[in-house]
Amino acid sequence: MTTPEPDARGEGPAVSGEGPAAPRDRSPVPDGGPATRSTAGAVDDGAPLRRNGKRADLVAVLSFVALGFWVTGRLWLDPGSGVRDNRSDQSQFEWMMAHGARVVTHFAYPFHSDRMNVPDGVNLMANTSVLSISLPMTPVTLLLGPRASFLAFLTLGMIATATAWYLLLSRVLIGARGPAWLGAGFCAFAPAMVSHANGHPNIVSQFVVPLIIWRTLRLGEPGRWLRNGVLLALVIVWQAFLNLEILLMTAIGLGVVVGVLALGRPALRARARPFLAGLAVAAVVAGVLLAYPLYVQFFGPGAYSGLSRLIRGYSSDLASFVAYSRESLAGSPRTAAGLAKNPTEENSFFGWALLVLAIALVWWMRRSIVVLALGALGLLFAVLSLGREVRFDGRGTGVPGPWAALENLPILHSVVPTRWALAITPIVGLLLAYGAERARELARSHPGARPQIRFATATVLTMALLPILPTPLPVVDLDPVPSFVTSGAWRPYVTGGRSVVTLPLPDTNYAEPLRWSAVTRLDMPLARGYFLGPDTRPNAEAPKVALFGAPPRPTSSFFATIRRTGAVPPITPQSRVKAVDDLRYWRAGVVILGPHEHEAALRRGMTELTGIQPVFTGGVWVWDVRQLTD
Repeated sequence: MTTPEPDARGEGPAVSGEGPAAPRDRSPVPDGGPATRSTAGAVDDGAPLRRNGKRADLVAVLSFVALGFWVTGRLWLDPGSGVRDNRSDQSQFEWMMAHGARVVTHFAYPFHSDRMNVPDGVNLMANTSVLSISLPMTPVTLLLGPRASFLAFLTLGMIATATAWYLLLSRVLIGARGPAWLGAGFCAFAPAMVSHANGHPNIVSQFVVPLIIWRTLRLGEPGRWLRNGVLLALVIVWQAFLNLEILLMTAIGLGVVVGVLALGRPALRARARPFLAGLAVAAVVAGVLLAYPLYVQFFGPGAYSGLSRLIRGYSSDLASFVAYSRESLAGSPRTAAGLAKNPTEENSFFGWALLVLAIALVWWMRRSIVVLALGALGLLFAVLSLGREVRFDGRGTGVPGPWAALENLPILHSVVPTRWALAITPIVGLLLAYGAERARELARSHPGARPQIRFATATVLTMALLPILPTPLPVVDLDPVPSFVTSGAWRPYVTGGRSVVTLPLPDTNYAEPLRWSAVTRLDMPLARGYFLGPDTRPNAEAPKVALFGAPPRPTSSFFATIRRTGAVPPITPQSRVKAVDDLRYWRAGVVILGPHEHEAALRRGMTELTGIQPVFTGGVWVWDVRQLTD
């Protein structure tokens, strides 16, 4: 990826609003490689591109809008629905959107919150707080509610990702709109991205990644090292408050490609001084801006030291690379069964045809050092995603993966290995764009064979991409938020710093209370919750390793058993004493039980533990426990 030559104003490629400036070679590949245009060829194609440039851009963006709403359409059409395969994460992100609004309206501390997991609170820097999105979307959250804000984040995130990749490819890396549209569409709507659309808007919103690439390529401009370094730092900070995992993968990928270019293109070394100066500025500025938030993340209250060994075992199955995701046209739950931990982590499902095509493209364009670097990088990410032991078709092979030697290193101990396969998606998108441009160049340079080349290109792309076209996300009807919550009837119970205890208590498997709290703009404080926090139990596998939710207490385990089995465990005088102790620890003012399949067992368990008869009001059973906890 060479840095494009600046135009007369020094602002970069001479790209007008009408189309690419013809005769400049914008290609990031060597002469004779893909996307290399001759002056004559550029003049031949330049006029129609300039005449139809704005219209083509509009059509491209509208197609991304259509795809975004196609994927999330069922959620928009049914206001009472939620993501079927990941309701917990949807509830968590609705809570996070409400937190961002609370930061703006109440000047709440952004990096830690006491509105969940009372009394300890939650380290939001160590969780997916998405402040770079939740803060600017405050008006949407306040006017339309956290569900609408979450849904807008999810949908617009995919659309913005495709648009950003399209602009990078068409204006900087390639200079042709058709190949740019193809590559950008894949980067935003590939199977892995649609899989993460099941409740992970922070992962499908990768629109900052093309900006980081663009600003990194600008670092080599002579005389602009300070300005370019500051701009790169700002987009790095933006991504840091969106998703740090994506930022890490982007940094590694860019580092590999830039390093290969520096070694393989001696002409670029003349730009090493401004590049390194700008990179140093970016590192310093980003470091200063992120120093305190990262301190809170790694050393503040609620910080943890890496993920548990179980979560770090989430890896990509070797067979999944040729399988089809359940959210693809050719896929189904059957095709993905046993190859991914859950429907949201189908990161490596490309299918046979696309995998073969990607390998063939690397071989076909092997004269390009960039393509070779992308191929090697994709292979590296694929190998890392296999985890500590290679699995094939749902079974362990006994073959250790390279990740086994890396998983305990600082920073890397917080990475889920299967996510490395997610980083292959933009690599394949770039290969598709370069390959399409190379085919276009061949057709232009061989007029007699143009129909055959175009037919072969269309056939190959159809065979590879048609099976993985996205399907709409499956949805499920959500229980309405009880009127006890929406009416504010809970408020008298939480005066004096008390909390609301919900049955079941919220955790990774039941996060509905987070959605309720989000509707109240986090005015309703919750005991426990769904988040990542340190495991402080004496028998923890490692000091302060991450745990989903707060460490279990006797009463939370008691009700978790009822939630799973529908049976009430034996109740003893000791369990009653522990229940009162736990309610006091949580500073409980009220216990509420909403609709649940084991509602009768949960109600009987709390009544027998506390000796308090509940009252049914506002759609929930209510236990006033202030007399026990005062």
